[in-house]
Amino acid sequence: MRPEDPSLLGSRRFQAACRVLENAIDARVFPGCAFGVLAGEDQLVDALGRFTYEPDSPAVTPETAFDVASLTKVVSTTAAAMLLQQRGQLDLDQPLGDLLPGFVVGRPPGDKARHVRLRHLLAHNSGLPGYVEFFRTVSNRAALYRACLELPLEAEPGSRAEYSDPGFILLGKALELSMGEQLDAWTSRELFRPAGMTATGYCPPQSVRATIPPTEEDLGFRHRRIQGEVQDENAWVLNGVAGHAGLFSNVPDLLRFADRILGSGKPRPRGLEMPILFHPGTVELFAQRQGPEGSSRALGWDTPSVKSSSGSHFSQHSIGHLGYSGCSLWIDLDAGLAVVLLTNRTWPDRSDQRIREVRPAFHNAIREALR
Repeated sequence: MRPEDPSLLGSRRFQAACRVLENAIDARVFPGCAFGVLAGEDQLVDALGRFTYEPDSPAVTPETAFDVASLTKVVSTTAAAMLLQQRGQLDLDQPLGDLLPGFVVGRPPGDKARHVRLRHLLAHNSGLPGYVEFFRTVSNRAALYRACLELPLEAEPGSRAEYSDPGFILLGKALELSMGEQLDAWTSRELFRPAGMTATGYCPPQSVRATIPPTEEDLGFRHRRIQGEVQDENAWVLNGVAGHAGLFSNVPDLLRFADRILGSGKPRPRGLEMPILFHPGTVELFAQRQGPEGSSRALGWDTPSVKSSSGSHFSQHSIGHLGYSGCSLWIDLDAGLAVVLLTNRTWPDRSDQRIREVRPAFHNAIREALR
């Protein structure tokens, strides 16, 4: 950390949290990470390690952008749904088939798909499967959407919680129809720019890809190092812009986003006023757990479960999400606290799952340091 920083968050009390990350790097759980904490008006961002395990690899900095994988689901797709809903442009109970007729056309009159609503997609209880390797059988955006639209449902909508990438692929497409433009253009103008998130977006240009840590040596599909382009293969077939994955961001931007969630309706000191993005009622609506009983899923967001990646100290009034590449964002709405951790734990391949142990240990160390 930075002991010369006189702020609360720059103090030595965070050494235990740093030690968790340093030990993970030494154990080759991931080669590097950037992380940040927002607590009230205090903020810390820092970084450890390198892009890869080679000693001459670039060092990760607090401003390093990462492929944030499924954080896309909340920072882009769910956030867009929140804004559209509070503007009266989106009805969460609208049947998906109204926006995407291809989802119901050709199905029998009583087919379960006719009962899927946008709310079900956000809550991951639509009955759609969790994951499908569309990229194995299709080679372009139109064909992948068509295959996703034609998926059979595995359960009655609302009856089963199943974290579903296909559900968010379809949700992203449905939102684009509500927006009248593609997700990346709309979120850039309506969300990221107003929030001051200048490092956040889809499809980084070739000129900056070398400044982004690689996620994988892909030996099975693209047969090259994946760096500065989305790791998720289905999102790649969708030209890098999708509802479930594709976003790149850094710690300062994600803390700005969290501040907009935490600061909804909160008065600001004179001269520091920012236009409110999310109304308090919108945040509360999307933070409410959905069915069936036992699911930790809210609308788009996850909430702490018994063995949560957020550790054991985040309140039940917390929302968050993980990213497959090794990223996480947790926001405690009661404590006014947000914690971001960005890593490339899939380097050089996806086999290591020890990030599951690192995340709760890191979050526990942060919360214990703030007591």
